Amino acid sequence: MNDLRQWRQFIAVAEELHFGRAAARLHMTQPPLTMAIKQLESQLGAVLFERTRRVVALSPAGEAALPLARKLVADAQALQERVRAAARGLAGRLRLGFVSTIGYGALPQWLSGFRQAHPEIEVALREATLDVQLQAFATDELDAGFVLHAPDAAPEGFERLGVLREPLVLAVSSAHPLAGRARVQPAQVLREPLVIFPRHVSPSLYDALLSFYSAAQAVPHIGQEAIQMQTIVNLVSAGMGVAWVPASMMQLQRPGVVYLRCTGALQCETSLVWPAQALPVVHRFVDFVRAQARASNRSSNRTSNL
Repeated sequence: MNDLRQWRQFIAVAEELHFGRAAARLHMTQPPLTMAIKQLESQLGAVLFERTRRVVALSPAGEAALPLARKLVADAQALQERVRAAARGLAGRLRLGFVSTIGYGALPQWLSGFRQAHPEIEVALREATLDVQLQAFATDELDAGFVLHAPDAAPEGFERLGVLREPLVLAVSSAHPLAGRARVQPAQVLREPLVIFPRHVSPSLYDALLSFYSAAQAVPHIGQEAIQMQTIVNLVSAGMGVAWVPASMMQLQRPGVVYLRCTGALQCETSLVWPAQALPVVHRFVDFVRAQARASNRSSNRTSNL
């Protein structure tokens, strides 16, 4: 197999059509260049140049070889650059999981900014709840993921970046007697039928909700279970009960549903998690999200102080 140096030498001679000028361009003397071209021709079993005392011209075989040689050298250069970029986390593929709630928050803006900053990184998105993401991590189908959990109760065994802590708000039917209130007390709603996700979807948040009811000496009456927050909100609109959902879900304006803030409501947290042994592209994404989250928090703090 001919090495790239031989093809670069061939290209230089083909473009200069003069061994002396080609040698100068390659920063070498003419005799070694002449020998290298002869060796290349011998290896190929074809004459690449027609030589006379005054003229060097491409042979038909040389004419055919030149565009292919240029492509070979260009592809080799692109390969080197791509590998170096991947090693630095500037190129590659990121398989990213996310819970639906972050999709109503900052995630779209973060993804747009990340793609603009790193166009050589392909982001493959997968919407999935915590339990599904954990299975995908176990089978090496995800590189990182945004998960929802109770505050400071992220899944163990991962690196973590907390990106959002927000209260749970109460979703009620617009026909509910409390629908016109700006804020409600827990005692007013704890005996209402509850629409909630199954425990395996987010064990820590599920248990925190049950503890919230227990602390108020109430037992939740679970009227319906659903996995996705959008589905939970839709069931609320159908009058199946009330639901505790992250405040970011208020961006989902579903007809027939009203969101109420509750005094002393639980908090929930969204974290970006990834395995300890992660690709450079994952760390590049984590650094980007960390910077964006800090900027967002600074902006929120300035707004709240006005």
